[in-house]
Amino acid sequence: MRIGITCYPTYGGSGIVATELGLELANRGHSVHFITYANPIRLDPGIKHIHYHEVEVSNYPLFQYPPYSLALASRMAEVAERYDLDLLHVHYAIPHSISALLARDMMAKRRRLPFVTTLHGTDITLVGADRSYFPITKFSIEQSNGVTAVSDYLRRQTMEVFGIENSIRVILNFVNCDMYQPDPQRRHEQTFAPGEKLLVHLSNFRPVKRVTDCVRILAQVRKHVAAHLLMVGDGPERGPAERLAWELGVARHVSFLGKQDHVERLIPLAHVLLLPSELESFGLAALEAMACGVPPVATRTGGLGELVTHGVDGFLEPVGDIEAHSAQVIQLLSEPALYRQVSGRARETALTRFCTSLIIPQYENYYREICAG
Repeated sequence: MRIGITCYPTYGGSGIVATELGLELANRGHSVHFITYANPIRLDPGIKHIHYHEVEVSNYPLFQYPPYSLALASRMAEVAERYDLDLLHVHYAIPHSISALLARDMMAKRRRLPFVTTLHGTDITLVGADRSYFPITKFSIEQSNGVTAVSDYLRRQTMEVFGIENSIRVILNFVNCDMYQPDPQRRHEQTFAPGEKLLVHLSNFRPVKRVTDCVRILAQVRKHVAAHLLMVGDGPERGPAERLAWELGVARHVSFLGKQDHVERLIPLAHVLLLPSELESFGLAALEAMACGVPPVATRTGGLGELVTHGVDGFLEPVGDIEAHSAQVIQLLSEPALYRQVSGRARETALTRFCTSLIIPQYENYYREICAG
């Protein structure tokens, strides 16, 4: 098939999922065309069957805000016609689904160009729920030829908040279990903090991720276990987290690594993933960690319960309960037998429920359904 994919090419879950999906589809022989304003962060150039089409937005004095959604729609229609795309797949509802709708209508007199919208979370729970965007978000979902959500939690939220009557297909997030896997030798040889246990946090450092909670957890853990924290990513909460680390006296035990293209090389070095988010519609970072045999200690919120089974392959605690999160980390790092058990089951969960070989065919089948009308 010939598939156009549009996403935010930044360090966030929706863009990462879209990029990984495109790569997996290309590996299966599909022709994948990324249409966006910048090269997606995890998309390496020169990959067979992968094409990138940049969206350029002109800045005229008349425009106070450059009309990206219109430029995107034009580029979508142009690429679809030139490369005879079968469908468009847009990730994150606003504005991508509206642009896809315009592109579909622009092509209507020549041929059918269906589009699929994948909902990822904040496009529904935060942006879409804003009064300014509520009507257009609802309209874009209802006008999509197909709609998917990354968790059943998100599907229910979409239907409840927007009163959507369309069928929403739940296709869970996925992980490449060959790329993300345990590496005990490299973990033993890691040089970030010789002799210390490594904790890791990955996110876009937005307020919803509660990044400073990670620093507070580390401070509590270090009262019992020698530990070091890797902070992977960047965003508005990095500064507050750095200041808090100094205030709590743990600054030299925290490494802020910024945005990283190859997190599959970093995660296996860690012993525990911290994910203290206010809300996660799925929790992709937790899945990537589990595939590497790194148990997540996360919050009992959103769709995380569809991924993590508390006490089996990770732990889920209330949002903001630093003591509870810290206690689970301390227990994992202090009891080798428990750690081996939870770590092994985390990897098993990724292998048996979320590997690309299980999830990508669901997208392929859905594409065929949509193209068949």
